Amino acid sequence: MGQAPASGRNSLRTFPRNFPGRSGTEEDSVWLCSPETAAAAALTGEITDPRELAHTFGIDYPSLALPERVSVNTAMLVPPLPPEEAAHEELVRGPNISSLPDFPPLPDRIEASVLLKVGDDVSTDEISPAGARALPYRSNVPKLAEFTFTRIDETYPARAGEEHIVVGGENYGQGSSREHAAITPRFLGLRAVIAKSFARIHWQNLANFGVLALEFTDPADYDRIEPGHPLMLADLTLTKPELTVHNVRTGEDYLVRHRLSPRQVDAVHAGGRIPLVARELATGS
Repeated sequence: MGQAPASGRNSLRTFPRNFPGRSGTEEDSVWLCSPETAAAAALTGEITDPRELAHTFGIDYPSLALPERVSVNTAMLVPPLPPEEAAHEELVRGPNISSLPDFPPLPDRIEASVLLKVGDDVSTDEISPAGARALPYRSNVPKLAEFTFTRIDETYPARAGEEHIVVGGENYGQGSSREHAAITPRFLGLRAVIAKSFARIHWQNLANFGVLALEFTDPADYDRIEPGHPLMLADLTLTKPELTVHNVRTGEDYLVRHRLSPRQVDAVHAGGRIPLVARELATGS
């Protein structure tokens, strides 16, 4: 973690961080491998099969055995205060920690322009980058939002701010499960993503933070929408899986669908999972 390879060189990693530029070097070629392969390659200076290395040096191939019992040191844990006492405690935050923004409920209709159109397999790392520049702001949503989509379009954060829509291709949001890839675009005004298909975890995260995830019924409609096109989505009760998107500029209509469960629909309507839970606690429902 944090070891940036030379430009245009190969790098071995034992954890899934092989998105372009994720190592901190734009032209990186990051390969995923087992710890045994990484250790063997470190000894030889080239990608090496650890089984062959063991044979060459006459050593046993490593065999790991998990312990029968895993212990937890509870002495390190401090029990929480009773709820009635905790309610009066002041939550102290450092200057680089922000509160989670309040996201308003979903309106009855959305009229917004397509601020960004992306291709297939856009990763959450491309939506909300990591790396040395962004990582210090993981608890500072307004600051972290300045990095949103910059690996695809550096102008996105500056152009965002008003409600808008993103159009995507296949497998939108693949990769890391980070919630920030849903939070920061929503902070910048993202209301809906219309894509050919979604990666499962990011699709769930979008619902958790009040962003409407919609799939094209006809994938060919993706080609008929361009950045800047104003789109209108009406009657957002979401009681039916299908709804119509109207392109105000071209006059075309596109049939889209959502795959939200009734509880996810409630979350999107409320503006996200947190507002939904707050409302349920307040009403006792």
